[in-house]
Amino acid sequence: MIMLSTLLGDNFCVLRRCDATSDVLLKPIIQEAGKDISHWFDKKTREIRSHVDPVTGCVIPYTPSGRFVHIPPACPSSDWANDFGRPWWRDESYVVGYLSEKTRTIKIINTLTSQDQVIEVCSEETMMEILQRYLVYNTHAASYTWKYDGKNLDINQTLQENGIEDEDEEFYKLSMNDDTFLPAIHLYFNDDLTEA
Repeated sequence: MIMLSTLLGDNFCVLRRCDATSDVLLKPIIQEAGKDISHWFDKKTREIRSHVDPVTGCVIPYTPSGRFVHIPPACPSSDWANDFGRPWWRDESYVVGYLSEKTRTIKIINTLTSQDQVIEVCSEETMMEILQRYLVYNTHAASYTWKYDGKNLDINQTLQENGIEDEDEEFYKLSMNDDTFLPAIHLYFNDDLTEA
């Protein structure tokens, strides 16, 4: 079973090693599958938020959806096994991806064939990563010179680093659709004889 949750910008697959039907402590995580659970955690320490229990007066983990895996019980208990090692939210092996700060929509125009593709990319992606994704549309994309506004693009830099500004906020302020005027990256074919 695979279920993802987002925690402070990371995508976690908490249930990949668990049998979801056998453990009641998985219920809060299952209920929040596909959602952001960052509100369960302190943003600075990345630890479970805590509060003072009104009954015991002790500081305990704050679990508004109920106690879940790797959270100790509110009161001391001899049947709680704490030999699991690192809790799942501190275990990098559970991280399966990261959220992008922002996505951008770009248009890639093949000047040889006059075909264009509109694709959504992460702002953190380099041109090489974008090229790899564009190979679905043109398997010879690496045989092209990539240009924006007449200037060659550095394949190891992001759109922003290559001077392709993100104008979405400006379009929003002007009440314009941000997909009306997309940054156009032009591909110019290089006859590099990679194909016989």
